[in-house]
Amino acid sequence: MTAKIFQDTGWHYLTPIWQGKREIIQQGLPHSKLAPTWQILLLGDGSPTRHLQLLTGERTEVDLIEMSNVGMDSDNAPEAIQLLPGPRVRRQVWLRTASGQRLAYATSWWPANYVDRYLQNRKIPIWSSLSGRRTELYREIWGIHYGKSAFLESAFNHTGAFWGRYYLFWHQGKPITLIYEVFSPYLRKYLGSETIASPYI
Repeated sequence: MTAKIFQDTGWHYLTPIWQGKREIIQQGLPHSKLAPTWQILLLGDGSPTRHLQLLTGERTEVDLIEMSNVGMDSDNAPEAIQLLPGPRVRRQVWLRTASGQRLAYATSWWPANYVDRYLQNRKIPIWSSLSGRRTELYREIWGIHYGKSAFLESAFNHTGAFWGRYYLFWHQGKPITLIYEVFSPYLRKYLGSETIASPYI
């Protein structure tokens, strides 16, 4: 079955106020800059879908925004996209509770010939698709961002700035997708404030 392709509407990334690369991710941030609870979500290598479900007590569901062929274009994506063979497909989703509360925005890029193999059901979270197939994965976090987006302010119904990250999924020694995620400040309800101070504003 061929991936259904929706009209290309662009994707929504943060204009960074601050960003950190892999060295910072490996050692972690001072708690005054990012609270431990948020570090577990942003810098941990576990499934955000699972984490969100545990936090909210509700099933995490996906609203598919679009899937588009982007070919060999770098698509303004993080630099790790160069590790994915082209042509590529971009997928955008909202992660939300079953009751409708948006929790995160995510964009992912896939080699076009991987889409049908790893995303047979486009309307469920990526982790659900992969874990359902017992796919062994390694999540390699490449970067963390703190930044602004007028689109996400409107979509989350919260003023920015927001925390986000991007990472690669590896399977059998090969990268299969690059994922860029931004989390809603709504999660403060469960995780508390992101910072003790506001060092990046």
